[in-house]
Amino acid sequence: MRVAVASDHAGLPLKTPILAWLSEHGHEAVDMGVASPEPVDYPDVIAPAARAVAAGDCDLAVVLGGSGTGEQIVANKVRGIRCAQATDPVTARLAREHNDANVLSMGARIVGVAVALGCVEAFLAGEFQGGRHARRVEKIARVESERD
Repeated sequence: MRVAVASDHAGLPLKTPILAWLSEHGHEAVDMGVASPEPVDYPDVIAPAARAVAAGDCDLAVVLGGSGTGEQIVANKVRGIRCAQATDPVTARLAREHNDANVLSMGARIVGVAVALGCVEAFLAGEFQGGRHARRVEKIARVESERD
């Protein structure tokens, strides 16, 4: 699986271990920045990762910041993105299974490396269950199209 990974300066403590975990588990990790602890505006880094998923260049993305909240908001502004913020593996898995989430957001000031890796593993392992959930995801897409 091709997975974009992007972080602002505050998310850096999680980015390197996540990139390594993805590679170790046979995924193609696409590092979309940043590489420095110098402060950046997270929309500048997160939006390209979300766009890569929306365009089909990457299958999924993981976006990281201090809390993960701003990153989730930015990613969800990109048409076709369903970004879920998770602080535990169960939430990450359910985001894939019930919401067909294609971007995972986390905060390095909220979760540690072990929890973050558990969330990534659960997110990637989760498969959309369809059924009643498909109807709800279709409704989300309709809401998204109404905003234009």
